[in-house]
Amino acid sequence: MRSKSRSLLWQKIALHAALTPLALIWLFPLWMMFVFSTMPDYGIFSPNIELIPSTHFIENFQNLQADTDFLRAMFISITVAVIYTVLSVMLTSMAGWALARYRFAGRSAVVAIIIGTITLPYAVVVIPQFIMVAREFKLGNTWVALIVPPLFNSLGVLFMRQSFSMMPGELFDAARVEGVKEWQIFLRIALPLARPTMAALSIILFLASWNNYLWPLLINSRPGMMTAPVALGTLIGLTKVSWGGIMAGAVLLTAPILVIFVVLQRHFIAGISAGAVK
Repeated sequence: MRSKSRSLLWQKIALHAALTPLALIWLFPLWMMFVFSTMPDYGIFSPNIELIPSTHFIENFQNLQADTDFLRAMFISITVAVIYTVLSVMLTSMAGWALARYRFAGRSAVVAIIIGTITLPYAVVVIPQFIMVAREFKLGNTWVALIVPPLFNSLGVLFMRQSFSMMPGELFDAARVEGVKEWQIFLRIALPLARPTMAALSIILFLASWNNYLWPLLINSRPGMMTAPVALGTLIGLTKVSWGGIMAGAVLLTAPILVIFVVLQRHFIAGISAGAVK
């Protein structure tokens, strides 16, 4: 037993020794982003490599705020990401439940179509989607245009379908025998059991909405409706680029995501690994 424990200890030490340099390599660009956000524009392109933060972060943020009204853009991004995540998780959960637990004509074809849509690059559908939303429905520069078009997420549907299909059918049959209605089975039994999967899916969808750049750029032309990534993009001009402001904005965009992932990583890992065990 002692030799086995000693062997496991050395395995852990070797694993940490191998993973620590990889973690440092991954963290180094984030650290340099923070360092650049504290430097003036001319300091970013200095021939000397600076690894210590400077004192110009507040100045860079003030320039960023003056040029883009970045706090408003952050508020829009947070609002859109939260609403989009909640609604998309609800829709994908309902679709996944129907595809996993109900038998109807054409179910296999629907699943095949959903899988097929994952293979399509977003650039194929973005122009028709823009024409439909902006020209046909006249919804440009609105909250609806930012939130509704990307709501149906094929990956989320398949994610939730897999989660619901792994649950024992006898549990739901017993509830039906007791007279529990279908919507109650879904809300009170299925969804609580799928909580880890929903948590992981929520993180994925929130990140997708938070980092979305192309669709908000196309559908909104008013400065007051810009999301944070689009606001950062406006700092890149033809004759001037505010690199200090861009780095400060990138830090402000990255920090909440890191905090969310650190706080919810247990749920994320549990949801991702839930499909590995049946």
